[in-house]
Amino acid sequence: MSVIPLVFTSGWASGINAYAVVLLLGLFGATGVSDEVPAALQRTDVLIVAGVLFLCEVVADKIPYVDSVWDSAHTVIRPVAGAVIAALLAGESGSLPELAAGAIGGSTALMSHLVKAGTRMAVNTSPEPFSNIGMSIVEDLGVAGVVTFAMFNPVAAAVIAGVLLVLGIVLVVFLASRIRRFLRRRAQRREEKGLAATGGPLPPG
Repeated sequence: MSVIPLVFTSGWASGINAYAVVLLLGLFGATGVSDEVPAALQRTDVLIVAGVLFLCEVVADKIPYVDSVWDSAHTVIRPVAGAVIAALLAGESGSLPELAAGAIGGSTALMSHLVKAGTRMAVNTSPEPFSNIGMSIVEDLGVAGVVTFAMFNPVAAAVIAGVLLVLGIVLVVFLASRIRRFLRRRAQRREEKGLAATGGPLPPG
């Protein structure tokens, strides 16, 4: 069976939480749940590093503004992780060239990452922290659920991932005004900090 559905799903999930994807796939392979998981993802050192980074993401992802900084730092990491995971999956199955799989996984991860980062910018316009926590929990559960489902029904999981990706893009477009407001506020805070450091007058308002 073609590995494309699993490649697409893993790419979508990697754009949200790449460390969770590596950890889940590695555990599924190491415990014998799936034979399609590459040996490289089942290594003990890889699982330990992925577990530690996953815990770091769990914390950072629930703190207002810190989550956006974390997302910015992972703009390259998540798509690259999605591409590498996809290439490894393709190499394991032999049903899809690794370069093509990497392109699918990486581009899908980039799109889902941009959706996540954009949504978080909109959420950060709210003064209370609970929306960040709720959004993070939903994302974590969504990644865990869809990746786990993909082990047993990759085609259906890919359809779900595709629908969620499209809905996410529509949501970000809808929230574009709030995102622009967040970016303006962040730029203003940076300007105020710079002026305060140099002893210059603060901008009005």
